[in-house]
Amino acid sequence: MKKLKIYLDTSVISHLDARDTPEKMQQTLRFWKILRLGREFDAFISKLTDRELRLCYEPKRTCLQDFLSEIEYEIISETEGIKELAKRYLDYGVLTKKNHADLLHISHAVVSQCDIIISWNFKHFVNSKTIDRVNAVNLLEGYRSIKILTPEYLIGGENDSE
Repeated sequence: MKKLKIYLDTSVISHLDARDTPEKMQQTLRFWKILRLGREFDAFISKLTDRELRLCYEPKRTCLQDFLSEIEYEIISETEGIKELAKRYLDYGVLTKKNHADLLHISHAVVSQCDIIISWNFKHFVNSKTIDRVNAVNLLEGYRSIKILTPEYLIGGENDSE
């Protein structure tokens, strides 16, 4: 079976150490266990994600870097194609200019042909309005559609074996 290519949004990695949202943190830790096995998914992050994580305060920054060292992932470099697609998303009103970084995250995933973006950002990513608009622009611009899901949705509910 072919592995799914997944793009890890900064919010997912950040929720590995999010004591203020324990339910999301637990779901993210369950998801991370699956990523560590490396059987189902090929994980991707962008240099933008890496930069955003470096802005975290200590000791969270070190904690998140330790988690990242537990999995195999590829870092996507920003290209002109990625910048151009983000601009097209902006032109079509997917999000506003103040959310340009979020548009860049989405375009990194789409241009790199990821199957799914994993995010906890309901305001700008995991909502039907954004998903529909992203996929409409993707169709117009010659890209395939992409799913945007939470870790919980991707791996399902409670695991009966736990």
